[in-house]
Amino acid sequence: MKKISIVTLLFIATCSLNAFASGAKYKVSITNLTKSISFTPIMVAAHRSNVRLFELGDAASDELGRVAEGGDTSAIAAMFDGYHDQVQSVDGLLKAGETTELTFEGLSRKTKFTIASMLLPTNDAFIAAQSVSVKRKHRPKTIYLRAYDAGTETNDEACASIPGPTCGGQPFSPNDEGEGFIHVHSGIHGIFDLSPSQYSWNNPVLKVTITRIK
Repeated sequence: MKKISIVTLLFIATCSLNAFASGAKYKVSITNLTKSISFTPIMVAAHRSNVRLFELGDAASDELGRVAEGGDTSAIAAMFDGYHDQVQSVDGLLKAGETTELTFEGLSRKTKFTIASMLLPTNDAFIAAQSVSVKRKHRPKTIYLRAYDAGTETNDEACASIPGPTCGGQPFSPNDEGEGFIHVHSGIHGIFDLSPSQYSWNNPVLKVTITRIK
């Protein structure tokens, strides 16, 4: 087997560091606009190719169902190329009125951003932004995200089938197929355990500002 010299390895490492240092730098600011809803750890992916997580009216993928019912973004995160793309997640729940920021460095100037998270307490409500780009340096791009229903679990509003600190129920319902298609979520209606005066919302529910700062 051909050996690689230390000098060659150092050269490769230096080139990699220079490429990282010369890449674009982005700041992603996320604000919860609701009164009482929390968001599960929000996944933000920075990537170069176009990505579509869902289409309204279509059935949700298994990966999206994992997000909408249990806040599990691992399957969606695995869709991105670890060499060209970067994936980060907000630490912990983003509670009502809170703002958090993530910073990405060493990216292409043609980077796009995809975001996904679950709303708590709900059966299968989620937010998603798909392949959002920022074309001008220092010109922030702000988008407002609405809540969608994945249609993978019936909206029974029963705490037994809703995870998270409010309800503490089961995150996934493999025997419940829900409505079967993705649609705009209609909020909480007081069917069972959840009070609409406390937990319902009006769209939009999340504000996202992406800025290329380098």
